Amino acid sequence: MITGTIKTKIDKIWKDIWASGLTQPITVIEQLTYLMFIRSLDEKDSDAEAMENLTGQKQKKIFPETPEGRRMRWSQFKDRDPAEIFDIVQNEVFPFIKGIGGEDATAFSRYMKDATLGFTNPAILSKTIESLDDLYENDIKSLDMQGDLYEYMLGKLSVAGQNGQFRTPKQIRDMMVALRNPSPDDRICDPACGTAGFLISAAEWIREKYPQMTDEQWENFDTKTFSGFETDPTMLRISAMNLMLHSITRPEVRWQDSVSKNNEIRNAYDLILANPPFTGTVDEENISESLTQLANTKKTELLFVALLIRLLHVGGRCACIVPDGVLFGSSKAHQALRQKLVENQCLEAVISMPSGVFKPYAGVSTAILIFTKTDGVGAEKVWFYDMRADGYSLDDKRVPVSENDIPDIIERFHHREQESQRKRTEQSFMVPVQEIKENGFDLSINKYKQTEYVAVEYPPTSEIMKEIEELNVRITQETAELKNLLGL
Repeated sequence: MITGTIKTKIDKIWKDIWASGLTQPITVIEQLTYLMFIRSLDEKDSDAEAMENLTGQKQKKIFPETPEGRRMRWSQFKDRDPAEIFDIVQNEVFPFIKGIGGEDATAFSRYMKDATLGFTNPAILSKTIESLDDLYENDIKSLDMQGDLYEYMLGKLSVAGQNGQFRTPKQIRDMMVALRNPSPDDRICDPACGTAGFLISAAEWIREKYPQMTDEQWENFDTKTFSGFETDPTMLRISAMNLMLHSITRPEVRWQDSVSKNNEIRNAYDLILANPPFTGTVDEENISESLTQLANTKKTELLFVALLIRLLHVGGRCACIVPDGVLFGSSKAHQALRQKLVENQCLEAVISMPSGVFKPYAGVSTAILIFTKTDGVGAEKVWFYDMRADGYSLDDKRVPVSENDIPDIIERFHHREQESQRKRTEQSFMVPVQEIKENGFDLSINKYKQTEYVAVEYPPTSEIMKEIEELNVRITQETAELKNLLGL
């Protein structure tokens, strides 16, 4: 967890960059990402040099071992004159990074080809480099703290993407990961990965729960375990950097229009964690036919749910966020998709979330669908939970509060066998699949939740009128006294 001191330093860096004219949060994060990446390359070469000194064996370096190569290293240019720093970064370091390639290229370097230096003021660039260096030298002491720092920066993204993408709050991501319990042997995918938040939460879970992984599992952790698709090049760079800060240097993060005909992946993953876009433009002619067979629609939220089913192999698990309309929409596509989820797959849970979860992006109401791909064997009962609090206020400020249903959700989900006796008036309960079928496969919790009405007894009308008359007398008396005091 990062401290208030670190947050204050980041906020200061942010304000300095804003003052230079870079005011879009996504642009600021992107520029800071470039600088953090450049610094990380220098660290890797320093580690290689330390290993050389220790073992006497030559190590592979990133920067050329020439005066020109050394000049491009963060540790060599960071203390130079601002104008010289600007010239080195813009005209030497950036072109060099774009040319980094080969089999060992990181995901981030692969997406640097379209990157441009957004700083135009050498003094601000120099000041930002100095401030970042101070953070890393004096405050960032571990891999987890690097990730927390980046998470804090990503928290400043308070605008939804053009296709309705929302950055999923960390506590929601972590809850979904805890519900699905990933392991080092899982292949994990987010087909709308954005900043790679779900993949990071899954990586943190695996590192915490499986500290004694085998060499093969660690190799997979760095390469094959995590996959993400995204259509926004800026998001690809940010997600790759986010993964790198969590020691995942070669993930399968790539440009991919997930619902298009070009995406032919199927039956490939053990676990999918996703918050797909809720709106956006879809090229109807380019939609994969395998998806329209499940849901004949142009709605992205339905197409993505169909995609998640296709991407999983039989036995694969999923936790995905959907807008409430997916649960009760009356179109043929809505009903057909829900029917396939209920009858052909094992729908385990529907968790209804409060509308404030995605503020300040939007006040949209959402739910989490938890299911396992079975291709034929449905569940007998579906567990419903009415989440009312996630540990943060449900207004635009989203400050920490004591009310939090997340621990209860995780505990009850993993002990659903004890939920059968719960009443429909309680916060969670089980609903037989047969009842869901009889209700047109409606998955809205309000369809099944029972409201307990408590009779309220009021005093007789005569008593109420008497109280009103007494109040009027008091108001008249006190108004007269006030006038007296004022000499009116």
